[in-house]
Amino acid sequence: MATKSAAAARQPLKILMLHGYTQSGNLFHAKSRALIKHIQKAFPLHDVSASYPTGPIHLKPSDIPGYEPSNASSVEPEETIEAYGWWRRSNSANPPLYSGIEDGLATVAKTLTEEGPFDGVIGFSQGAALAGMVAALLEPGRKDAFAHFEKGGEGLPYPASFSDAAGFSHPPLKFAVCYSGFRAPGARYRGFYEHPAIQTPVLHVLGSLDAVVDETRSRTLIHACVGNPEKDGSVVWHPGGHFLPSQRPYLDAAVQFIRKQEEKSNANGTSLEEEDVNDMVVPF
Repeated sequence: MATKSAAAARQPLKILMLHGYTQSGNLFHAKSRALIKHIQKAFPLHDVSASYPTGPIHLKPSDIPGYEPSNASSVEPEETIEAYGWWRRSNSANPPLYSGIEDGLATVAKTLTEEGPFDGVIGFSQGAALAGMVAALLEPGRKDAFAHFEKGGEGLPYPASFSDAAGFSHPPLKFAVCYSGFRAPGARYRGFYEHPAIQTPVLHVLGSLDAVVDETRSRTLIHACVGNPEKDGSVVWHPGGHFLPSQRPYLDAAVQFIRKQEEKSNANGTSLEEEDVNDMVVPF
């Protein structure tokens, strides 16, 4: 009974985990295990949990970057592979169009409703781009931003799955952590990022050797966030490529950022006594 009482007294810390293009919820669970375990260890007085939805777009081999059919009669395009996305990028439009993004957002809205409320979101690559969008959508006044750009004839309407008419309700997120993130290109997606900029605190973790999402693309998301993220220490570089770094300094960076946002959101200005952030190695 004592164990149950102690567990019931712990403050929840729920994190939405959004996988990258060609991944799945299960695969991202495996790749982010070190990160989640580190967060759980750093927050022993919290009930830390993570949810891993899978994108609604089941990809074909031909959707995978670098795919080349072996011959004209190849059956590869008909193969079933465990690879998913939140949208497909259509380069036939200029700027590129995110085909199927409404379904991707609807999948997230469903998870937020059924498994929330969530405190924050962590995303990788395409999932990091989506994390920025979701954080923005949950901010007060974001509908007005979409209406502003839609009225100008260049923006998308506010996503139906996040609207009051759909019965959707979720508080703003306390934080977002974006690994190899980027901003959706072009005027049609400005509602996510402008009028105003993204207000939710975002930690950007980038690989200096990332050849998939280069620095220029990542900086578009950094610049879409309020304030000066680089000056504020909200941009962290690791000496690797397109992956979640599992070395201690970069795990500590995420933990310190999450703790900072948890403490800021505490209404009475107090925080639980947990691992001292001064004991952490942070690459700032």
